[in-house]
Amino acid sequence: MIKKDDLLVIGHTAIDYIMTVEKFPAPNSSTPIKTMKIFHGGAGANVAMVGAKLGLKTSLISAVGEKFLKSEYLERMAELKINTDSMIISKNEDTPTAFGMTNNKEDQIFYFYWGAGKEFLKYDPPESSVQSCKAIHLATGDPTYNIKSSILGKNNGKIVSFDPGQDLNMYNAPKLKEVINNCTILFGNHHEIERIQNLLKCDINGLRELGPNIIVKTCGKEGSVIYTEKEKLKVDSIYRPAVDPTGAGDSYRAGFLYGYINEKSLEDCAKFASAVSSFIVEKKGCQTNIPNFDQVNDRMNQFYNNKS
Repeated sequence: MIKKDDLLVIGHTAIDYIMTVEKFPAPNSSTPIKTMKIFHGGAGANVAMVGAKLGLKTSLISAVGEKFLKSEYLERMAELKINTDSMIISKNEDTPTAFGMTNNKEDQIFYFYWGAGKEFLKYDPPESSVQSCKAIHLATGDPTYNIKSSILGKNNGKIVSFDPGQDLNMYNAPKLKEVINNCTILFGNHHEIERIQNLLKCDINGLRELGPNIIVKTCGKEGSVIYTEKEKLKVDSIYRPAVDPTGAGDSYRAGFLYGYINEKSLEDCAKFASAVSSFIVEKKGCQTNIPNFDQVNDRMNQFYNNKS
């Protein structure tokens, strides 16, 4: 079968209410909100939008409400030629909505309204979509649907990447282990990788032996660490003062997958990914400042060439 798409992304499309506060409130108290804006978001859609802007032929499977079909958000996806034919449309629930707070230390707390996201449980991933792509990225979304997708992807010989993100708490140990068994690349920030290790009671080598050939741990401005069977690779980040860190991780994954699908070295994948995410944090919103390939390539070369 001819591969029509580079990347199939499975996960949430959401509307984001992004707020900043001085500090998070204690239970039974309140705190003033300094700023609040509404943006396009959802981890799945973030990866798809960034990947498409970089030049990947991208498909997206999310569960959304009927109103989404007449939204500006869907129009933006169409402009980037993202294939949304397999989207799950709910007649009873609205599109998922995220309420995110960032404090002065750049820590984040999110409250997430699943809405149409609950519809994932009623469906199986479409085999035709899996067969017609090179790689599948499993973002935040229903654990059962992600497990089914990971099995289908592995059985069809696809690159499967997995980023449980802030939905990690929805996975018990058996579910988490099952999807990790089927993935090629496991993504997580340093908090998430530690929590995964604790839940599965293994060190980083034991985690890699469960299935993934590659583990990518992102550490914010400290850069990223890539673990394989043969090496541990540390790559510095391209630091930019963060106006809003929301979406930086998703854009990093999209950039890394762009490099991996195009058969770049793991070091170059990480450098490219860091350059991508450095644009995202410069403006509020996950998709407000998505760069194109030339912008990313120029920033990457300028930073790492000067550094060497």
